Amino acid sequence: MKFATYTVDGQQFYGAVADGGVIALSPDCPEWPTLRNVIAADGLYKLAQMAQGRDVTHADGTFRWDIPVPDPEKIICVGVNFPDRNAEYKDGQDAPPNMSLFPRFARSFVGHGTPLTRPPETPQLDYEGEIAVIIGKGGRRITSEDALSHIAALTLCNEGTLRDWVRHAKFNVTQGKNWDGSGAMGPWLVPFTSHDQITDVALQTRVNGDLRQDDRTGRMLFPVARQIAYISTFTTLMPGDIIVSGTPTGAGARFDPPRFLVPGDQIEVFAEGIGTLTNGVVDE
Repeated sequence: MKFATYTVDGQQFYGAVADGGVIALSPDCPEWPTLRNVIAADGLYKLAQMAQGRDVTHADGTFRWDIPVPDPEKIICVGVNFPDRNAEYKDGQDAPPNMSLFPRFARSFVGHGTPLTRPPETPQLDYEGEIAVIIGKGGRRITSEDALSHIAALTLCNEGTLRDWVRHAKFNVTQGKNWDGSGAMGPWLVPFTSHDQITDVALQTRVNGDLRQDDRTGRMLFPVARQIAYISTFTTLMPGDIIVSGTPTGAGARFDPPRFLVPGDQIEVFAEGIGTLTNGVVDE
């Protein structure tokens, strides 16, 4: 069963995704205001039980998809995490021994079906298809061997980037990664029940139907288990925290000439076992 956060007439709900729409469950769970609270209480299984036998309360087309965890304490992204992505930098350097990390703010993401926003300050809006890992059981100095047991769920991410703004300082990409509404996350959470859901699955990105990114998580330079272990060394991971695990080669900036996103484009991020995240593009 999949779970989503969504808005109807200005009111936000969460519930179980079903054929034809969503089954609202948040009205029955006032003790859990958002899916972050559900995850912290290890309540996804209870939600699944509650949804059994219920009818759809909000039909497709009557609501707006939101990012599944609307209020995470932190979102940490892993950069340059596939072999071909490292080669794209053409600096003659091997992959580093440790991963590159940067933060993103929840406000920089929209949900499935909402267009990404291209700001007036730059036309260099780019796409990055990724799998996002939702932490369920928090912890500090988590071992790689135990790391995957700390995952509650998976979702998809289009880690939209304003390319020239990631070079506004000597070694700081945060500015180019956090424009309001420049990325997307969703459509839903898929509960994590098996290591096979993340260790070697297909990850693809299409722009207007054209396959741009195509790789497998088994080729990550820093697998998700190591990501969790490494990040939790310096910061306590909390339930609902999100780790955006890295994008394959094929982003628009790496073409000659670059293929940045323009209004009217449609981007689809797909991963086996999770689904497809689809967003358009509009000018601010």
